[in-house]
Amino acid sequence: MRIFFIVLARDAVSVSNKALELEKMGYPYVIVCGERVDRPNVVFRQPVGKFDAMNFGLNFVPDDVDVIAFNDVDTEVHNFDSAIRLLREGDFSLVFVRVGVRAGPQLLFYGLLDALRRWVPIAASGELMLLKRDFVRNILPLRECKSEDSYLLFKVLEQGGKIAFCEDCYVETVRTAEAKQEEGYKRRTTGGIYQALSMAKPPFLVRLFYTLLPYVSVLLLLTGKSGYYWSRGIILGYVDYIRGDTTGVWKPNYRVDVD
Repeated sequence: MRIFFIVLARDAVSVSNKALELEKMGYPYVIVCGERVDRPNVVFRQPVGKFDAMNFGLNFVPDDVDVIAFNDVDTEVHNFDSAIRLLREGDFSLVFVRVGVRAGPQLLFYGLLDALRRWVPIAASGELMLLKRDFVRNILPLRECKSEDSYLLFKVLEQGGKIAFCEDCYVETVRTAEAKQEEGYKRRTTGGIYQALSMAKPPFLVRLFYTLLPYVSVLLLLTGKSGYYWSRGIILGYVDYIRGDTTGVWKPNYRVDVD
């Protein structure tokens, strides 16, 4: 099984570290970067959304590749062999992995999300996704969407592909540090998920979940301050969508500060 990585990078900050990681892992790759970097296997693409960077990166995939791994540049991959084993032995079309954060409100958020998607594939994690190339061909080109990972997930489900959530393989990354920052993050991802739903037909349980989500999101208030901003971001993201926001990129009003 031949695997090729397409790495998505808005800027050059983590490009060198990611290139060294993949070279150590021994996998061929291309890094699509929004800044010009003088380094092998790094190509420049003006940032207009991850969906566009993914479409562009697919132009560099060799013909003999069986599996395409989409990976965010600001991640560190652990136990990758577990994801490959699952993809091969389980005859899955798409595998996404667990996201590990060391601190911040998303520790609790991923605990809640992972508990749900062990049962129903309501969302993927775009930090690292592995797709069989045959399914990628059927989906291309990716349509403009702020939640390209969910778009891919829903399209694979629509076409009858099998999905797996691999928890043994995980990526470490940095996310929001304060609860208030979660509002912008959830607003972008939620709006993008409703975009993706409008362009695909995933199973009934997935569609039912998102039909109910704006109403039941108030239950997140029970988790405290973080839940308040999660609920607010979800509702604002839904409102963005029903107001007609169909763009593939959204400039958030938060930033992640790392000590």
